[in-house]
Amino acid sequence: MSIDHRAVDRSWLADLRASLADDFATQTARLRELTELSADTGDPSEAHHQAALLSATRRNIEQITGALGRISDGTYGACQKCGKSIPAERLEVLPHARFCVPCQEKHNR
Repeated sequence: MSIDHRAVDRSWLADLRASLADDFATQTARLRELTELSADTGDPSEAHHQAALLSATRRNIEQITGALGRISDGTYGACQKCGKSIPAERLEVLPHARFCVPCQEKHNR
């Protein structure tokens, strides 16, 4: 089953937008906490762990922001590489997906 990105159910998109906005707020709060807690403990493994958490949180925020932008501009659900519809199952699991599976596999190489 694929989503026709031109005729997506508006209530589903509204729910998705609200969910992504909540995720954005959560990730932003997490980033703020991680930034405030970034005091140097002298433990290299702790510093590495902290840096990894900061990086992952920033990446999550970027992905959420991108999905919200695609919803706003009407391109949500369309593969950014080939333009085909991204399957609904993929978007349910990965709501910030930018590519269909074949294009994602090519992008990862």
